[in-house]
This record gives sequence, structure tokens and C-alpha cells, in this order.
Amino acid sequence: ATANAQADVESINQALGTGNADALTKYFADNVEIAIQDKEQTYPRTKATDVVRSFFNSNKPKSFNQMHKGNSRENSDQYCIGSLSSAGGNFRVYIYLKTTGSNISIQELRFDKE
Repeated sequence: ATANAQADVESINQALGTGNADALTKYFADNVEIAIQDKEQTYPRTKATDVVRSFFNSNKPKSFNQMHKGNSRENSDQYCIGSLSSAGGNFRVYIYLKTTGSNISIQELRFDKE
């Protein structure tokens, strides 16, 4: 990954840890698949922001700790897995990032209660 994409991943991790939905939105693809506790749906970007914001409101994030990241086999897409500590308990977070040139976008975001 380029240094640029690496910086983006850092920003995404930081946005998750602080519960900043607007900062995350900058990285959302036009359509984002969001899964919260097995409720899975694909949303257009603006709706995805609302969904994530309401999740953060119900589960105020305290910190996000990236535990694993890797590249998809087929291409340069990346995924990150981490643990989100929140007032509502801990969640395992899975992020799938599409890489286009030096830009990355969040295609999929999953929150599973640990």
C-alpha cells in the first residue's frame, strides 16, 4: 500500500476510536455494506453515515485497536480487523477497503458484539 493509503487507514482507525462518523464518511464508497449484529444492508453513502452515527450514539466508542490487517488475494484491496471498546461493550470490527490508485474507500463495515 502507498504511504497515502496507510495514512488513510490510520485516519479510519482514529475515527472509529473516537466515534467520529463524519470523519469516516470521507472514506465511504458510494454504497457501503454495513452489518451491525447480523443486521446487514447496503446503504448509499449518506444513509450509511446516519446508520454508523446512530450506532456510535448507542455505543459511545472509547478506543479502537487494530489487531490484524491484510490484502485480499485477488487484488490490492485491504481488510482490517480490530476491537472497538465502547460504553455498550466491545465489538469486533471488520473493514473492507477498496484500493483505486492511491485512494481507498470503505466498501464494508461490520460490527459484531464480542
